[in-house]
Parts: sequence; C-alpha cells; structure tokens
Amino acid sequence: MFKPELLNSLKGYSVKTFASDLSAGIIVGIVALPLAIAFAIASGVAPERGLYTAIVAGFIISVLGGSKVQIGGPTGAFVVIVYGIVRQYGFSGLMLATMMAGVMLILLGAFKMGILVKYIPYTIITGFTAGIAVTILTTQIGDFFGLTTGPLPGDFLGKIKAYAASFGTVNPYAVAVGAVSLAVILVWPKINKKIPGSLVVIILITAAVKLLNLPVDTIGSRYGAIPASLPAPQLPAFSFELLRKLFAPALSIAILAAIESLLSAVVADGMIGSKHDSNTELIAQGIANIASPLFGGIPATGAIARTATNIKNGGRTPVAGIVHAITLLLIMFIFGRFAVYIPLAALAAVLVSVAWNMAGIPAIKALFKGQKSDITVLAVTFLLTVFIDLTVAIEVGLICAAFFFIKKMIDLSSIRQVSTNKPAVSIKPASAQPSQTGRSETDVTESTPALPDGTFIFEIEGPLFFGTIQKFEEATAVSGITYKALVLRMQNTMYLDAGGIHVLEQLYQNCCSRNVILLISEIHTQPYMLAIKTGLTVKLGNGNFFSTFEEALTRAAEICGK
Repeated sequence: MFKPELLNSLKGYSVKTFASDLSAGIIVGIVALPLAIAFAIASGVAPERGLYTAIVAGFIISVLGGSKVQIGGPTGAFVVIVYGIVRQYGFSGLMLATMMAGVMLILLGAFKMGILVKYIPYTIITGFTAGIAVTILTTQIGDFFGLTTGPLPGDFLGKIKAYAASFGTVNPYAVAVGAVSLAVILVWPKINKKIPGSLVVIILITAAVKLLNLPVDTIGSRYGAIPASLPAPQLPAFSFELLRKLFAPALSIAILAAIESLLSAVVADGMIGSKHDSNTELIAQGIANIASPLFGGIPATGAIARTATNIKNGGRTPVAGIVHAITLLLIMFIFGRFAVYIPLAALAAVLVSVAWNMAGIPAIKALFKGQKSDITVLAVTFLLTVFIDLTVAIEVGLICAAFFFIKKMIDLSSIRQVSTNKPAVSIKPASAQPSQTGRSETDVTESTPALPDGTFIFEIEGPLFFGTIQKFEEATAVSGITYKALVLRMQNTMYLDAGGIHVLEQLYQNCCSRNVILLISEIHTQPYMLAIKTGLTVKLGNGNFFSTFEEALTRAAEICGK
C-alpha cells in the first residue's frame, strides 16, 4: 500500500519538531547548492539543471517518499550514465530516458519489488561505486588543471587520451585554485564539522578569484547566466524508435536510482532507529524522475551524504526535505546571479573529494582480505564500470556472483553413503576426514538404530538442485549391491528444485527396475510441497514418506522381511 511517510510524521507534529526540521532543511539546502551545480556540470549539462533537479525531485521525494529523513537530488552515481546519454541523444533523449526510468521505478514499487534491490551483493555495489568514483574523477581532470580539451568523448580511455593530448594547455592559476580548494575541503572538518567544506570553498575561493581577477574559467564564462526561476514544464521529443534505443540507459538509471535510494534509506534507518517503506520510496523516486525532466532536471535519487547531514542537524521528518527544496528555490531566486562567478576548478575540487569519499577504499581493502570469489566479483564489476558500461557491469557482476554462490553450494553439499546391506550400526573410524560441512564422510549419529539387513541408506547434505545433481547421480550408482529397501535421508536438505525432482524420479525408476522400494525420511516443507505439486509423492506412494528416520527403518525392516 502506497502511504507516504509524511502522513505519519504529521500526526502529533509539534512546533519543536518543526524548528528542528526547519534548521536542518536550511542547512541541507545550502550544502546541496554546490553539489547540485557540480553534478550537473560533470554530467555534461548546464549547471542550473542540477538546481532544478534538487528543487523539483527533492521536494517530491520528501512529500511522497517512504523514509522520514531521505534527501533527494542529483548524485555522483548518475554522472557516467547521464554524460553518455547526453553525448549520444542530447538533452531531449536524457529527458525521455529519465521519465522511462521513473515509470520503471513506479512499477518496481507497485509490484513490491523493493526488497529484491537489497539482495544485490555487497561486492557488486562496492565495485560499481568505486568505478563510478574513478569515472567522476576523470571527468574533472580538465577543469582541475584548466585544460583546453574541447568536447570530451564519453568513454574512459577516450578522456585520458584527450587529456594527454592537451596537457600542454595547463593553466597554473586553475591548478592553484583547484589545489587550494581541495586542501580547504580536506582540512576544514578539523576546524568546523557543522559547516561543510564544499560550501566554504565555493564562497571563499569565488570571492578570491573575483577580487584577484584570476584568469580561470567560471560557470559564467563557459555556460552563461543562471536563470533565477524554474522553467515552464516541457515534454521531450518522442518516437518508438528512440524509446527502443533508450530502454537500456533508462534501465541503468532505474537500477541505480533504486539501489542508491534504498541504500541511503537503510543508512538513515540505522542513524535514527526507524524503518522505511522501500516500495513507497521507489514509487516516490519514480514520480520524482518523471517530474524532474519536465522542469529541465536530470535523474535524481536519495543522496546518502545529504541525508546524513539532515539527520546530524536535527531533521526527523520529511518536512526537513521539503524545507531543503524551498531553500534551494529561494537561493536560486535571490543569489542565482552570483553563481556565474564560481570557478570551475573549485567545483572540480569539490567533485574530486566526492569521488574519493565514494571510492570506499576501506571497504575495498577489507574485501581484498577475504575470499577470492568476492575479490573477483569486485574487480570485474569495477573494471566493467570504468571501461564498458554500468549496466553491463551490474549484469556481469550478478552472473559472476551467482556462479560463485552456486559453486560454493556445490562444494558444501555432499551425498553420503550411510550404510551398506550389512547390519552394522555406527560407523565412525578415527581416520575419517571431515567434509566441508564439518562432519566425517562416514559419520553416523550415535543414536542411529540397528539397520535391517538388505537396507541401503544415503544422506543428502545440503540442497539438491541442478548444481548438485552430478554428485547425487555418482553417489547413487550402486549397481552390483543387493538390497531391497533404499532409504534417502533428507534431514539436512532445505531446498529442492526441478532438477532435484528429476533425479529423484530417475532414482525411483532405477529402483523399480530392480524391485527396490524407495523410502524418503525427514523431508522438509519446501522439498515436500514441491514433491506434491510435481506428483512425485503419488509416484513413490505417500506411504513411503516418513517424518522420522526410525519410522523409515521400521518400514525397511518390513520390506526386508525382518
């Protein structure tokens, strides 16, 4: 059910809470100003489009979202995708792709798919986030060093080649502005943690460049004046052919918006001890991404850094996010004309610091201490994000992660021969080697009752699915051994798939051809329900399924004439 968190938050809303939300919203709005402009420029669009996004999408996400404190707007994660779309299809193509992504997000929320986004492996998220950070960094080299490059290509290697070819045009004044700006951003938190270093840089460095009349590029010299109001709504150009071409980029935007917004909401939950509604949040994100391009904006999502700033400054309801959007609107109305003086080298320094924070170096170091499969997924996702495409990176990363997971399940599973047709009871030699499940390959529980002569027993350890079928077939190839009853213990089998059902049917057919009765004991709910649905219980006979091993042995004794 779609129920915005704002409705819940307004119940019992007090003047004290409003005062706290008001101050937090104003602070976040000021913090968002340089970031919105910087992300727009890095994405290859006019700076004011970042402001439009933060105002329109930020307002909608707060009003309709499923989180109490989520702050929405443009983020660094979209820079790669947006830059590529604008280069190939123009801003009109970006508008259509963003609106398509909005529809996809609404569908994800409406069909309650929000929970699935949380299941994307941590290694993939870390990998593509680090890849995006590297890509953002490469987009800022030109402005940081004041290079004259002309229009840059969309791919990573193309940018590096363009920078290398134009490195003789380095502007020492731009380098100085960028270096000083970056130093201030890094040092400022030690002086004051309340006021963000990016805002200090934009104010102080802009004033210094203007007073000293330094020959560096500014927003005004490259992009002209920034409008002091929101534009009238405008629909993008539309055709079915363009719709088809933009489907993959739109899917990338939708996936990234879903992942980042829900990650941000989860982080926020941990900070305030609350719980967001992921499906409502996705619907709100979808509506915001449909509305944003209508007013000249770019893709938006939940912004982790701005959300954390909101919480740290006292924001506790969506009202703070609404105030943040209104603050940005007022700033654009009143101070928008001064933004033209902001040096691009200073904005580049802001984005370099954003890229460094996004890279997640501590998380990467921790993963590199772990298992090789995690390192491989991380590396593949990272490299594909940087050199190919974010969508491809996520798709291949998921395939790699699934492959390694299946392999791990296969390695952990085993089909153990518990007994032959001898009346032995407990088999546990001292030389037995433990399996990966921590049990001996020939272990039998000490409480196992005496086994009837003519009974053969197998125990499945782990899931029986397409990945473990070969093990099962090899283990049950018992031709040449005389027995009348085959007991299959499934106490440690929590999952069964169609492949598992198929091999059980084959085993049953093999038993029938040899006049052997197949008995199954201790089957769990999921395997048993699937056996019922597929008709396996009818084939084997409902009377040949037993809840305990002792019952199965009693039946085996009857079959063997004991």
